[in-house]
Amino acid sequence: MSALAWTAAGSLVAWLWLLLGQGFFWRTDVRLPPRRDPGDWPSVCVVVPARDEAAVLPVSLPALLGQDYPGRAEVFLVDDGSTDGTGEVARELARRRGGLPLTVVTPGEPPAGWTGKLWAVRHGIGEARARAPEYLLLTDADIAHAPDSLRTLVAAARTGGFDVVSQMARLRVESFWERLVVPAFVYFFAQLYPFRWIGRRGARTAAAAGGCVLLRVEAAERARIPDAIRHAVIDDVALARAVRDSGGRLWLGLADRVDSVRPYPRLRDLWRMVSRSAYAQLRHSPSLLLGTVAGLAVVYLVPPVALAAGILGGATTAGALGAGAWLVMAGTYVPMLRYHRQPLWLAPLLPFTAFLYLLMTVDSAVQHHRGRGAAWKGRTYARPDVVPDEG
Repeated sequence: MSALAWTAAGSLVAWLWLLLGQGFFWRTDVRLPPRRDPGDWPSVCVVVPARDEAAVLPVSLPALLGQDYPGRAEVFLVDDGSTDGTGEVARELARRRGGLPLTVVTPGEPPAGWTGKLWAVRHGIGEARARAPEYLLLTDADIAHAPDSLRTLVAAARTGGFDVVSQMARLRVESFWERLVVPAFVYFFAQLYPFRWIGRRGARTAAAAGGCVLLRVEAAERARIPDAIRHAVIDDVALARAVRDSGGRLWLGLADRVDSVRPYPRLRDLWRMVSRSAYAQLRHSPSLLLGTVAGLAVVYLVPPVALAAGILGGATTAGALGAGAWLVMAGTYVPMLRYHRQPLWLAPLLPFTAFLYLLMTVDSAVQHHRGRGAAWKGRTYARPDVVPDEG
């Protein structure tokens, strides 16, 4: 066989392994585990880091304030240096809509060593501790919760004995680029962190979805959250690992009624979202970057190339192997498209989307090595290798 045929065969073998051996990552039936209402509902404090979120709060915040929760619950929105009146919008919404008590907190500028939204989270948790809650719900300002979201999260945590219960919010999928990129974002995340593996006792795989994380306060204190992860760019995965390493149990799955209302209408918006943390996911390692690029090329790009060679160049064996790999690839993507209520004709386009992610990852590395570091909501942070450790 030719080199292309052998490479296509390797791609097909890789896809058969991904289909059966990677925790059935492609299935979308990992939803909140079986649960029952507790005899006594624990107190919960909701922490919402917010920076320039005035545009989305009118959609998301009323749903959070309107939670139908039988126990004591309170919302702490941390207005982290906003310039668009985020705090004032939140107070006005709470005054008009009522619901759970709302406190707006305004921290100062973060010291060196704090990345992303973690400085805001730290202040929100600090305010919440005065209420002595049993659980914290860490949720983003763009997340709209169904009225029973908090009670189902708490019931699942209590019933299953989980220290972290996290749901991957259903992202907005309306524009062309959102349709092309967003379902693949969740698909790739699940491929890296198969949800079925995370909920097992003694699991080595740890991850959470930062938009919706219910965290037991005792576990947070044991893991020193968020101080222990203050350098983390991918803060949700870092949080999950810290809780797991301190002996906690995790659960992560897809949400049914927790939705992100943040729009990403242009490719540039999605590119920024992915490239912000892609190289951090590879631990800023050039060798891991090269391996990732090579792996993406073999697994996602070789099948259509081999099929084209079979059709146009008479490479029959390579074409057949490439077609088989592409078919398995598209088949594993179909459940994620259905979950996002998208047309199935997008499934064969996954190689093109993977190529975009490859370029985003390379761009993330380029930005890192130019010294631009990570960024969150317009705030740029130093590279992790030049941030001083404050102990």
